[in-house]
Amino acid sequence: MIFMKKSLRLICLTAVIILSSCASRKDFLYLQDMNELQEYPMIQKYETIIHRDDRLSITVGSKNPELALPFNMTGSQSYSVGADGTITSNNVAPGTSDEKEKGYLVDINGDIDFPILGKLHVEGMTRQQLTQLIKENIMEGGYMKDPIVTVNFLNFKFSVLGEVGKVGTYEVSGDHVTLLDALAMAGDLTPYSRLDRIAVIREYGNKRRILYHDIRSKDIFTSPCYYLQQNDIIYVEPTSMRATEQSQRKLSTWSMLLSFISSVTSIVLVTFCR
Repeated sequence: MIFMKKSLRLICLTAVIILSSCASRKDFLYLQDMNELQEYPMIQKYETIIHRDDRLSITVGSKNPELALPFNMTGSQSYSVGADGTITSNNVAPGTSDEKEKGYLVDINGDIDFPILGKLHVEGMTRQQLTQLIKENIMEGGYMKDPIVTVNFLNFKFSVLGEVGKVGTYEVSGDHVTLLDALAMAGDLTPYSRLDRIAVIREYGNKRRILYHDIRSKDIFTSPCYYLQQNDIIYVEPTSMRATEQSQRKLSTWSMLLSFISSVTSIVLVTFCR
């Protein structure tokens, strides 16, 4: 009878462990509500907004390349016209680390100092909007009739904090980075991550906003923060299990310390009381 009771308890305990394990595995699955082969429309259009401290590469071209040269001088960086009419930098090799120190830095007021055209307020614009602004100013000033303007980001960075494999600030070339890309670059989530509390903190002018995401749901694709912007901060909250584990570690450390002190005290008392 006693043996049967013990066996029943063991079976129940095993069942609870298995069920809890299955539940935790299910909770840790990403995009659980997506069905195989079902098509999900891409609703939002991705556009990166220009912020203060962004560094921009702006190149102006034309059918008459000589007319575009005055618009392509930035500090110590100069450009030349190739035999095929293309404009290239004489001082900086594209894709090198030195290239990031060139270009146009958006100042604290959200402006850049552009050759010939002077101060341009660019903060809050998209690349397309800035491209159009420069084109219009060049044509209205009578400098060229057919300017070709190319705008690119030279620096794009974001930070990932909390329960991820590798906390840090990441800098990438280009400006097309998603929230999933960022988590992958940070070494993915840990077993202690809250999948329903992945926050993106974003700057809007002189203010900041925070938006939470549930990575188990396909709704993440429709979030305005799915595509990252410059200087976004991603924070992954820990589960209560992490807090409990940390408390247990502290308690264990203190217990060992107290035990050690007690042992030393006992030895001292025995030695001096003889």
